[in-house]
Amino acid sequence: MGEKLRIGILGAARIAPNAVIIPARARDDVAITAVAARDRAKAKTYAQTHDIPGVAEDYDALIRRDDVDVVYVALPVAGHAEWTIKALEAGKAVLCEKSFCMDAGEARAMVAAADKAGRPLIEAYHYRYHKVMRRAEAIVRSGELGRLTGAKADFDADIAYSPGEIRWRADQGGGALGDLGCYPLHALRTLIGTEPEVLEAKITEQHGVDAAATARLGFDGFEAEMETSMIAGRRGASLTLVGERGQMEIVNYLAPQIGCRFTVTVDGQTREEPSDGPTTYAAQLEHLVEVMAGRTQPLTGGEDAIDMMAALDAIKAKAVREAVN
Repeated sequence: MGEKLRIGILGAARIAPNAVIIPARARDDVAITAVAARDRAKAKTYAQTHDIPGVAEDYDALIRRDDVDVVYVALPVAGHAEWTIKALEAGKAVLCEKSFCMDAGEARAMVAAADKAGRPLIEAYHYRYHKVMRRAEAIVRSGELGRLTGAKADFDADIAYSPGEIRWRADQGGGALGDLGCYPLHALRTLIGTEPEVLEAKITEQHGVDAAATARLGFDGFEAEMETSMIAGRRGASLTLVGERGQMEIVNYLAPQIGCRFTVTVDGQTREEPSDGPTTYAAQLEHLVEVMAGRTQPLTGGEDAIDMMAALDAIKAKAVREAVN
């Protein structure tokens, strides 16, 4: 790796400008060097729009470029495993968008490929790297709340249906659980620090995908609730942990940069925790730089990614399903 960390984007994705392109522009140690899309004309237009110097002929050409250190896999979920593994085999590190892949089996194959290649593989749970989430984790680990007795987390965001919308295509890994519900589930697992047992789950199906889902989860002696929807008619993400001495509540744990309320109540006294700082995506890029420089270990990916996919698989397997028009 040279003086700058060089990132190639796999997929002319809508998420990439916020996720990596804009944060990279704010740094002098990161450069977006190339992009590839399903067809080169689309990649060329995308590169011109976002001032990316290199346009690869196809996905395979991008992962083999000498001016790419990290491949950002921003493809539909159905393509994550194949192209993450190919990029690792080509000697590249990978930042893979969530959800990691289609199921836990694919996750195990991806992590095995990273281990074999000796290259970092990070799952892009951008919220995880922000100081709000890191502070929340520190509070729980400190024991300040006392023994945990309950928790709940949600993420709802309307996603209008259209036949070409990836999140409404089951064959491409669409659905509320994979696109939205993965966040509250990941947040609960991260803060509680153990893996859940799925006690009960319900999935509402529409247009062949899980359009909404709820789950009741068992965590070492207490229960947690998770909810997500693409059809709820509202947008919001909240996270609450309750302990014997108090509780912690974060309204908009996903993107504190656009507004967040983070309160902690202990022994009847409530305080507000700070939620300022860089965007979650800037924090994610900073973490990637630190990992690539060998100064820290990835917070996501590896066993976390495997366990996360296993938990999503378990919710789907346990769920009672109902279809709505």
